[in-house]
Amino acid sequence: MKLTKTAEYALRILIFMAKKPDQLYTAKQLVEELNVSDKYLRRLMTDLSKSGFIRSVQGRDGGYIFTKGTDKIFLFDIVHSVEGMDKLNGCVLGFEKCSCTNPCAMHDTWEHVRDELNKVFRQTSLANMDFEKILRY
Repeated sequence: MKLTKTAEYALRILIFMAKKPDQLYTAKQLVEELNVSDKYLRRLMTDLSKSGFIRSVQGRDGGYIFTKGTDKIFLFDIVHSVEGMDKLNGCVLGFEKCSCTNPCAMHDTWEHVRDELNKVFRQTSLANMDFEKILRY
């Protein structure tokens, strides 16, 4: 169970933007603040736009802004949109086929952790972030 770089960056970007959700963020600003390559950021922003979280504003004073309230964007939805939840829901030991009928050594233990993790990701929206405590994005 590990998020891919794509999912990590998607979460970091949208959580950073959620601190001031009505602000327009330029690609340059996001690249500098989050230390993500420009090319990678732009590709990811396209994917996040297609998923309906943000939209691109064209022009000299353009950038990216949320298309819906941060209270309607959940961590689960973000991860699911860029990579699917298979990485989080898969076998913790990396086996391709791991189930109740074909369990690995960690299956029963991981099942409870996975369920709790899914619950947290499904119930936590960008609006739920405690921005007073966040020091790194």
